[in-house]
Amino acid sequence: MTEQKKSLATFSGGCFWCMVHPFDQLPGILKVVSGYTGGHVENPTYEEVCTGKTGHTEAIQITYDPDQMSYQELLTIYWQQTDPTDAMGQFADRGSSYRPVIYYHNEEQERLARASKQALEASDRFDQPIVTTIEPAQTFYPAEDYHQNFYQKNPNHYNNYRRGSGRDQFIAQNWKK
Repeated sequence: MTEQKKSLATFSGGCFWCMVHPFDQLPGILKVVSGYTGGHVENPTYEEVCTGKTGHTEAIQITYDPDQMSYQELLTIYWQQTDPTDAMGQFADRGSSYRPVIYYHNEEQERLARASKQALEASDRFDQPIVTTIEPAQTFYPAEDYHQNFYQKNPNHYNNYRRGSGRDQFIAQNWKK
């Protein structure tokens, strides 16, 4: 029996609750974890990250089988969950802890991320500049248990939040064309 390949992808795109669902049911996705990365505080809590003083963003870390799901496919899904023109938050969530970031784990991911950003810029889909940053992956700290798979544990709260945040409307208006 062959061992399953595993790779990591790490993305920030606003509220991590809303970033889990688009990825976790896809073929080749082994696990999606909500957490914090990119900052200078070890083992931050949700409350600390929300202050904006830790340097961390709310993020998801995806463990996937690259034989079933390519990093390029993950990037395509990522872009379609975010407003890449908003550097200081996503939708109703404001501040640096909600900024959009693609964290790369190796040179190939960096190359693919930069190429996908350039392609999006060249597409003229948006009137504003694409401000999503592409940064090297740092230590990823899993969020508290109550944040994991939030959409499954609290579907009513999650669905109301998504609708109320403006995310669903933005995606429908800008990505479902």
